[in-house]
Amino acid sequence: MTTTGRFTIPTEEHFSGKTRELAELWGADAIRNSDGTHLDEEVVALGKKVYAAYFPTRAHNEWITKHMDETPQVYLLTARVLAESADVDVPLMEGFFDEQLRPNRDADPHRYWEVVDRTTGEVVDPARWDLDPESEVVHVHGVTPMHEVTVTFLAYIIWDPVEMYNHLTNDWGDKEHEIPFDIYHPATRRFVMDTFAKWLEDNPDVDVVRFTTFFYQFTLLFDQRRREKVVDWFGCSCTVSPAALDDFEQEYGYRLRPEDFVDGGAYNSAWRVPRKPQRDWIDFLSGFVRRNVKQMADMAHAAGKEAMMFLGDQWIGTEPYKDGFDQLGLDAVVGSIGDGTTTRMIADIPGVKYTEGRFLPYFFPDTFHEGNDPSIEGLDNWRKARRAILRSPIARMGYGGYLSLAAKFPKFVDTVTHIADEFRDLHERTDGQAAEGELEVGVLNCWGRMRSWMAYTVAHALPNKQTRSYYGILEALSGMRVNVRFLSFDDVLEGGVPDDLDVLITGGPVDTAFSGGDVWADPRLVETLRAWVRGGGALVGVGEPSSLARFSPGRYFQLADVFGVDREVCQTLSVDKYFPPVTAEHFITADVPTDPAVVEAANAARAIPLSGCGGGQGGTVGGIDFGEPVADTFPVDEDVTLLRADGGQVQLAAREYGKGRGVYVSGLPYSAANARLLERMLFWASHAEDRYAAWSSSNPECEVAHYPDRGLYCVINNTDRPQTTVVTLGDGTTETLDLDGSAIAWRHIA
Repeated sequence: MTTTGRFTIPTEEHFSGKTRELAELWGADAIRNSDGTHLDEEVVALGKKVYAAYFPTRAHNEWITKHMDETPQVYLLTARVLAESADVDVPLMEGFFDEQLRPNRDADPHRYWEVVDRTTGEVVDPARWDLDPESEVVHVHGVTPMHEVTVTFLAYIIWDPVEMYNHLTNDWGDKEHEIPFDIYHPATRRFVMDTFAKWLEDNPDVDVVRFTTFFYQFTLLFDQRRREKVVDWFGCSCTVSPAALDDFEQEYGYRLRPEDFVDGGAYNSAWRVPRKPQRDWIDFLSGFVRRNVKQMADMAHAAGKEAMMFLGDQWIGTEPYKDGFDQLGLDAVVGSIGDGTTTRMIADIPGVKYTEGRFLPYFFPDTFHEGNDPSIEGLDNWRKARRAILRSPIARMGYGGYLSLAAKFPKFVDTVTHIADEFRDLHERTDGQAAEGELEVGVLNCWGRMRSWMAYTVAHALPNKQTRSYYGILEALSGMRVNVRFLSFDDVLEGGVPDDLDVLITGGPVDTAFSGGDVWADPRLVETLRAWVRGGGALVGVGEPSSLARFSPGRYFQLADVFGVDREVCQTLSVDKYFPPVTAEHFITADVPTDPAVVEAANAARAIPLSGCGGGQGGTVGGIDFGEPVADTFPVDEDVTLLRADGGQVQLAAREYGKGRGVYVSGLPYSAANARLLERMLFWASHAEDRYAAWSSSNPECEVAHYPDRGLYCVINNTDRPQTTVVTLGDGTTETLDLDGSAIAWRHIA
């Protein structure tokens, strides 16, 4: 087994001796500096490939302090203020962190700001408000009493959000705050390019320029108590300037409103159904960013260096899944590995020579402190990533942070040694190939390919209460024995469902980008998907799939006939709903323990007609977490196969629809049992039950990856406990394996 390579180790000043020791132990062939650190000459002399973090738009306060009107800007929305008379004062900075943000008084507020009567939605005439010259307060006149008023104002970002986060997390004390700058301004753009050219000359030993990242930070705003206030990993809010707004108007023929950025307080979250101004701004911004990324990549190449982009920090505008990314000349993309979904987000990026994962935990004091065992998080992170790497391999791995902290934890050092060796062994055995997928699965939403592996996300790899029911679908798919792609509703409207797709998954909460919103008011979409399923296609709906916020036309789920399930939204309470018996045994639930007594009791309760989705449904399927409930879902008729219906609503149902099939599930936070349930849904819906057994594991905690071109398969244990599983091979024979915690077992195919 190869014991060196594919590993990037972080280091810091005055730590060269231990760096050498750990580099040998972990088999590192590359070395990098972390935020706020530099490489010692002794470390450079080790002969490893040298990465250098490069920050194009920060760490030069000597420039930006003389040009403070050229920092990035953001539209901020004040709190709603109740007008108790015709005059009302609206404070601007209440709730915002004044060390991070400062109102822009330089550009004419009456041209670039907006006051809105939130009770009516009307824009207040600029003649009726003024910015106080002494304070950060807007005086508004002629307001209707008892109406709420807000101000949307431009603010300078005067502390780089990521440097600020690291500053606060690592307690950097009185270290100078790094001020970001915006290359949209010609003078600053020239400074950035000239500074980079000089840096390239001054750093001949650097092999890889690790751009961290480029120009615009994702939305990361803090409140006055230094807590996160708005965080959106896809947010384009921190990209605005008066010059860019004016250029946009000239290019696109209309002027963006401040409201187009603050979006009523949603700040254009990726969950919002995208609107034309939002899409146009993304296109406009991406065009500008990519032109300048290409210039910097070309400069790096001319200096004999590779250009690597970090998918994080100032990544906004690069859009790696948007058409044309392969033309930027980047050699590699590196990103933080939080779980299987974020692993695939990095691994599947097209148009680069290789991808690299930055594994967790970061070597920061919030994890590496006395009394904690970082090896637990390290192995958990590796298990989550490994199942995805088998399906779509990243080429390299590494860690970030301060090596001196990690070195104090011998158990963690040994854990990383094991992970690095296993990662290299995986590549050596498979030659970097992906495991074979048994089905072609499409994920359908408003964003489509541009948000591949980014759906259902708010912050990087951090699902919350409202998102976990949906994000778990992606996490399950990331390591499942299927091939996955992402489609938009526009794709389906324009070209239909691709012929090679076995099954489509769609859904999310109502009126979001993932369920579709008003796209379902277009009868062409309903027609296309109905025809596809009736002809033999397979559609899996999650949460509130195909939902319209309006009860139209007599349905809430516009494809209720396909799923066999709709939702009562208090419009048809006078119409009785009857639940057919729960089916205790079905292909989809074959791996889920079922209590026959519970099924019998639940079905007996349903002998009484239920009006308006009345209660009485008992537990029928054990070990499954359906996430946050979708209230009052009901079967549209008694031909639906109910597999779970608890608490007066349907959690899981299956439906024959012409030659095809539909499946409804209310939600699936990630777990091994839930991933197994989803896998069985996909195989059943696509009429592939006869293909299910081959290369499967009897134990949901273990998964099988098959490499026919290499004559290999492997079985992984996704837990930290010993597991036993029976693997069914392609010819129907079986093998029983006993696996230690976190183990992987390789076998040759006879």
